[in-house]
Order: sequence, then C-alpha cells, then structure tokens
Amino acid sequence: MRVETKGHTTILRDTVEPVADFCAKVTREHGQFVTQNVIVDLTHIEVDLTAVKLFSPLAKTHQKGKKSFVIVVNAIDFNAVPSHLHVVPSLKEAHDIIEMEEIERDLGF
Repeated sequence: MRVETKGHTTILRDTVEPVADFCAKVTREHGQFVTQNVIVDLTHIEVDLTAVKLFSPLAKTHQKGKKSFVIVVNAIDFNAVPSHLHVVPSLKEAHDIIEMEEIERDLGF
C-alpha cells in the first residue's frame, strides 16, 4: 500500500494485493487515517461493484467521524453504487467532493 498525504487528505493506493486484502489492510490501519479525509485510489487495477462494496463498512465508520471517504475507480456503473459510497472516476473529482463536504460541514450540514 502506498500512502500519500497532502494537507487534510490521505490518498491510499493498492500496490499488488487483491482488493479484498487491500480493504482489510486499510481497515486494520484505519486509526492512522481517522483524522484525515481519505481517497482510495483503485484506478490502476480493474475492479467491479462487488470489490467497491467491500469498502462500505469502512466508509460508514469514517464518515461518522465527520471526514470524507472517496473511492476512485476507472470503469464502473456509477448508477449501481450505493448512495452512502462516494465513487468517482478521477482524483480531481475526489478532491472536489472532499472540498464540497468540508464546506457543508463548516456550514453545519
């Protein structure tokens, strides 16, 4: 797993592990990222909706802490993704979602 921190955001990239193992590793190490917004970058591997849904419990836990959790994937049916998961096709869009959610939190929403 590669970790890159920029300001209030941490980007996690899977290296060569299966997505299920990567999800388990991120879940185990969640305490290191609990105060940061998290972007899980899966753009360099092929994933399906089932793999994306593996991150659902972690995303819910992270969002309860009033921090953003966004998953970046290349090709997926974005309409089939559960509404509580933020899944986007690019890092730029992930940063945009985090910025919008930070504004909403600042305004008290």
